[in-house]
Amino acid sequence: MIPRSRATGRAVAYQVFYRLPLPVRRRLVRLAVPKYIVGAVTLVRDSEADGAGRLLLLRQPPGKGWGLPAGLLQKGEAPVVGAARELYEESGIRLSPRDLSPAVPNAVVHAKGWVDVVFTAEVPASRTELKVDGAEVFEAAWHPLDDLPKLTWPTARLLAYYDIGPLAGQFPPPVPDAKP
Repeated sequence: MIPRSRATGRAVAYQVFYRLPLPVRRRLVRLAVPKYIVGAVTLVRDSEADGAGRLLLLRQPPGKGWGLPAGLLQKGEAPVVGAARELYEESGIRLSPRDLSPAVPNAVVHAKGWVDVVFTAEVPASRTELKVDGAEVFEAAWHPLDDLPKLTWPTARLLAYYDIGPLAGQFPPPVPDAKP
């Protein structure tokens, strides 16, 4: 229980805050709240693959490891729209945002103010042409989930949240206790 004087102080603070003009309140919130960089990531699986399945990976500069189709959101852009846009820009796969499903977990908060909003999709690899620009992306290819190439550290860490890749099981995502 919060002591009465402390509760009264908070009530007064909220009353003062909500009497301030909206632009001033927004500025105060921006100063007080942590800031995050938000990116959108898509885990694209081959819908025709047998066994463990296959995942679309990209080799980007400097080319020392493979990663996922991903990028930063544009100002005011919905995460699912950004994920579809980045998927097309980096791999040539054009999907409607309606074709992407939220991954579970949908958002992964990393240390140092980075948040990835993650989506999944399935496409038939045999009928999906991959196109890369050679500058932002050197190569796009389908890789078996049980035999992934060398991944970038951020990709390996992110995939661990979905029990995929070399770090699967080593970094269990924190799951809040469900209490009735």
